Amino acid sequence: MIWSSQFSGITVIGVPADVYTYGATYWLVCLSSIFVVPLTIYIYLPVFYNLELTSTYEYLERRFDSKTKLLVSGFYIICTNLFLALTAYGPALVFSTATGIDVQVVSFVVCGICVFYTAIGGLRTVIWTDVLQFVVVFGSLASIFVISVRELGGFQTIWMRAVDGGRLEIFDFDLNPTKRDSFWIVVIGTTFQLLGQISSHPTSVQKFLALPTFKDAAWSVVFLALSLAFIYTFCVLIGLGITAKYFDCDPFITKQIARRDQLTPYYVMAFAENFPGVFGLFIAGMFSAAISSISANLNTLSGVIYKDFLIKYLKTNMSVKSTTRILKLIVTVDGIICMCLVFLIKYMEGRVFVLAMLLSAMKLGPTLGLFTLGMLFPRANSKGAFYGAIGTWIIILSILIPSQYYKSKKILTYPTKHFSTDGCTNETISFANTTFQTFSNGTTDSTLPTSEPFFLFRISFYYQCLIGAFTTIFLGLVISYMTKKDKAPVDKSLISPVSHFLLPEAHESQYRDVESALEILETDSKSKDEN
Repeated sequence: MIWSSQFSGITVIGVPADVYTYGATYWLVCLSSIFVVPLTIYIYLPVFYNLELTSTYEYLERRFDSKTKLLVSGFYIICTNLFLALTAYGPALVFSTATGIDVQVVSFVVCGICVFYTAIGGLRTVIWTDVLQFVVVFGSLASIFVISVRELGGFQTIWMRAVDGGRLEIFDFDLNPTKRDSFWIVVIGTTFQLLGQISSHPTSVQKFLALPTFKDAAWSVVFLALSLAFIYTFCVLIGLGITAKYFDCDPFITKQIARRDQLTPYYVMAFAENFPGVFGLFIAGMFSAAISSISANLNTLSGVIYKDFLIKYLKTNMSVKSTTRILKLIVTVDGIICMCLVFLIKYMEGRVFVLAMLLSAMKLGPTLGLFTLGMLFPRANSKGAFYGAIGTWIIILSILIPSQYYKSKKILTYPTKHFSTDGCTNETISFANTTFQTFSNGTTDSTLPTSEPFFLFRISFYYQCLIGAFTTIFLGLVISYMTKKDKAPVDKSLISPVSHFLLPEAHESQYRDVESALEILETDSKSKDEN
């Protein structure tokens, strides 16, 4: 179940709240998957599958050099460990808020469970548990939506309130890249984000390569895109349900809740009295998504660390049993690191999802750019790849850090949808105070900025992966053309089939074909003259 590496409890919490606050434009990510499937199958998958790699980053060593591979692998390990802590912390925060159990205790339990069954069972256990967890996640989302339809007066009521609240205004074709979202921003931006997650991310590629035939791997890409689109659709529908529920009594303005990540569980708890067990099912779905993501990434991390860093220091004739023990030890150590990082995440309360966004931009964009550079451009060399990646990370940080600073100071804000408190009652506020922790933060994102920051700092966060990928390709090509070619010629198997015509031997073959054709024409001409 490859979807596990691309889906977490952060999505279950964040997407419905985003729909309520900014509208359902996020649903357009489902359209992005239409473009991601053929790009993955025809450009990236043939190269990975034919090379039969253990670690995705082995490709970077074969195509460029070991220095580039170690650079990207090391950065992937750092970002993934931070992301695992975020993945464990997100659902634990909601569970802790509702039950009073310390968030660190819950996070430790989640990490401990993942370490145990990933270390004991390996990839096979991860896959089978992912199947069960997918059923739980889908079941929880579907149940919440069905209950919403029943309690809110039918789907037509939900739809009409969403229309009246402006949540379904998703076909905004404005090309302005500084808007938070629009049709083009979401479709183009999430296409590159999904492409980075599916076509070059080690967790996804590892499972593609585990399938027996290329046809099976290609179909798995299709099923992955469909399953993600299905899950995202239900998250958006739940967001529309939240809109219908609070269309005349906004929980932020009334200070029933203060952080957007609390909105979805607060909404589910509103139905808990009439439907016992629904909140437990929701929590189970969130933790299933989190556990799936953590276990899949732990399994991949162990392979990357072992293959890219440790294998050169180990005996060449090591037994399978010894290798297995080392991989289990790596999983255990990574799990302990994840637990320790939760302590740091705790002090970033309110900025958890911002950090997740930063990590995604830093990891996916440059990595996608490097693999694209290597597979589509035979002229690219190792210096271009190495220094292009470093330059891209510097540029991305130079954009993201000021951008997040302006957002924290309310200088850079985005307009939200309409909220109302006309239907609020004292009973509603009482329910909130008895079932959920109340905070004293009533600010919204609709505060008008006093001045406009520089253009680059205002570009939509949906474009961050796109910027990272294209900057890496651009810098890589410029540096490659300014430096000498690598000594060894590029192996044809390292280049995507769609770019084989750019290989030097392809040009030589075409040249020989032209020469042969000219010789035949000359011979025929001479024969006619003689006759």
